Amino acid sequence: MSARVPGERSAYPCGYGARIAVYAALVLLGLLTGVAGTLVQGGWFPLGLLLALAAAAGLFWGGATLCRTKVGAAAPAAGWLLAVLLTTSSRAEGDFLYAAGIGSYVYLFGGMLVAVMCTTIALPAPPVSLDKNR
Repeated sequence: MSARVPGERSAYPCGYGARIAVYAALVLLGLLTGVAGTLVQGGWFPLGLLLALAAAAGLFWGGATLCRTKVGAAAPAAGWLLAVLLTTSSRAEGDFLYAAGIGSYVYLFGGMLVAVMCTTIALPAPPVSLDKNR
């Protein structure tokens, strides 16, 4: 057995099933964040837009930091994108959640930009010591 170095971080969670459960929870959180951001960005225009983008960025970066993988950032981004795509469609009655203003476009494209940024700069997993076989 190798001794752990104080302050050394390992990928969390370590088990395959637990990792899949965390990714599923991150997708669900991404769905919720996307729907909440859709409602907030239009309701409180200047500050609601910033709040919605900050929540999305925090979730994407938090997933990457928690799992120490790029999938940790991509999972909530996929949930967010699914929620945004489902809420952009209008109903037969003419109701819609996104206005045709600059705020909606900033939310849509800004959220996608933040998702790509957090996915590409996600933290790599810490190196494995030489005495462990994979």
